[in-house]
Amino acid sequence: MCANYTPSAQAAWEAAFRWTFPVGQFKSESFPGYTAPIITNEVREDGVLATFGLLPGWAKPDLVRSTYNARSETAYEKPSFRHAWRRGQFCIIPADVIYEPNYETGSAVRWAIRAADGRALGITGIWESRAVGKDTQYSFSMLTINADDHPVMNRMHKPGEEKRMVVILEPGSYEEWLHVKPEHAPTWLTQFPAERLVAEPAPRGAASQAALI
Repeated sequence: MCANYTPSAQAAWEAAFRWTFPVGQFKSESFPGYTAPIITNEVREDGVLATFGLLPGWAKPDLVRSTYNARSETAYEKPSFRHAWRRGQFCIIPADVIYEPNYETGSAVRWAIRAADGRALGITGIWESRAVGKDTQYSFSMLTINADDHPVMNRMHKPGEEKRMVVILEPGSYEEWLHVKPEHAPTWLTQFPAERLVAEPAPRGAASQAALI
């Protein structure tokens, strides 16, 4: 699961993705309800700014508190997610860092997880859009899978909880993911290799410690 991440800045975006960086402002860290850039599978050459937390047409804004992640195993049937899933509205969420809580010290410590090679991470998601006045509001949810046996992600979150992780795409597969049919999407939702990730403590207000993985 992921409720906090660093969206890719323009330099990282342009190095990793062919789509044009979207115009507009967003914060350096994103939480549910914040605006962040994504790449949709619409016919367009640029990214869009979207709300972190899926908002179907019928939803009130505070639904983002429960729709920022979607369990890939059940997204096709859940009221909040099924419209986007069944229509194949898949997207990529570019991230430089994702943050998760680690409880190995006995209390929650924020850890940063990033690609070992320094690339931006392309995270799978689903998206919606709806009219808000004269504007179009985009929104998105990150797709998650079980991570009980993942050497990095099974260290995150509270002991005894099911371990979950977002799905990170291989860099050469972005175009294919955006054209996948809903019935074929589950085959794409696999664990990213642990040896290609770096994780380290990143408590707020303190310098990160040396990488431990």
